[in-house]
Amino acid sequence: MRKLTADFYRKDAVTLARELLGKVICTVNDGVLTSGIISETEAYMGAVDRASHAFGGRRTARTEIIYSQGGCAYVYLIYGMYYCMNVVANEKNVPEAVLIRAVIPENGVDVMHNRRMNKGRMNNKGICIPLSKLADGPGKLCDALGITKAHNGLSLLGDTIFICECGYAPDKDILEGKRINIDYAGEDADKKWRFSLNPNDSLWKLKTGISK
Repeated sequence: MRKLTADFYRKDAVTLARELLGKVICTVNDGVLTSGIISETEAYMGAVDRASHAFGGRRTARTEIIYSQGGCAYVYLIYGMYYCMNVVANEKNVPEAVLIRAVIPENGVDVMHNRRMNKGRMNNKGICIPLSKLADGPGKLCDALGITKAHNGLSLLGDTIFICECGYAPDKDILEGKRINIDYAGEDADKKWRFSLNPNDSLWKLKTGISK
């Protein structure tokens, strides 16, 4: 696999959200590699998007990172307990980002499983989380990949968190839909800026052994 280049990220968030599907997001924590194939994304279009943290040009200490040039991580905490991993898109001072909503576990599956169990959200010791459910949400994938606030602002061109091309292109139509949990965004809540791999895509079936 080869890392995506800086130029890959310098495009609008909607385009980037589509093109990130099938790419592999990797983390290296304490020398341990874990990774997953990106299977669901959401685009947030900055100043013109009521669902974006930067709507109306809002600029705070928290959101400053999304005003960076595309190609770095924007990580924040929601509900006081879940981290969300975003890829900063576009050019400097164009505050667009792509939320990574789900991945298909690839490398370090046992480590990812243990991280999920050790978060204290899995009360039944000894249970096994199905592969298809291991990282099928933004909080779950951050737990599984070990992504925390410490990753906020890191370059995706580095060696701690990065995204790779694995030579895969979706072989079915990409699904489009409304973004999740943004009812406050008015008419922007209806924008179909959520993208996911088709549940019958051969990659999904190959990696999980099932149709979603």
